[in-house]
Amino acid sequence: MSYFAAAVARVDGGWTASEVSLRGVTDIEEVADRLRDVEPDADLSLLFVEADDTYLVVLRLDEGEDLRVFGSDSAYAEESRLGALLVGDLKTSVTGLEEVDEPRASGDDDTEQPAVDPEADPVGDADLLADLGIPAQKLLALCAHEGAMPADVTAEICQVLGCVDEVEELREV
Repeated sequence: MSYFAAAVARVDGGWTASEVSLRGVTDIEEVADRLRDVEPDADLSLLFVEADDTYLVVLRLDEGEDLRVFGSDSAYAEESRLGALLVGDLKTSVTGLEEVDEPRASGDDDTEQPAVDPEADPVGDADLLADLGIPAQKLLALCAHEGAMPADVTAEICQVLGCVDEVEELREV
């Protein structure tokens, strides 16, 4: 299964981006170490792992600590060794979040679409980007949007964060 892994790190109010090789990693801590190595002094580091145009995993480190992980679908753990390593230990399904969501403002551009793809089983911490302007419901909606590829979701997230150009440059290499 092919993958693309892009790390973005916030330092001194700006963003840097680097492609990260996950070849040979044996556990989630090793993945976190590779993310830390991208920019050791970053106050915030994110790793976007897109696999086979199907799965997205987002990992977050704050000041190099407190690893948080979100996966767009738990099936990734069954599909590949890397998927098992990234999301295999995540037991928290996040599909029930739409039931506790507050009523939406009438000007919201979300339609009557379900909060998550009924075929997918998102797992982990869907709120890991909430303080950056992407609450759990928005992240789930991005992942569930019909026809959206993991690269599209990563681009949407990076657009909100202000680092879309840095990540897109990595794709062009």
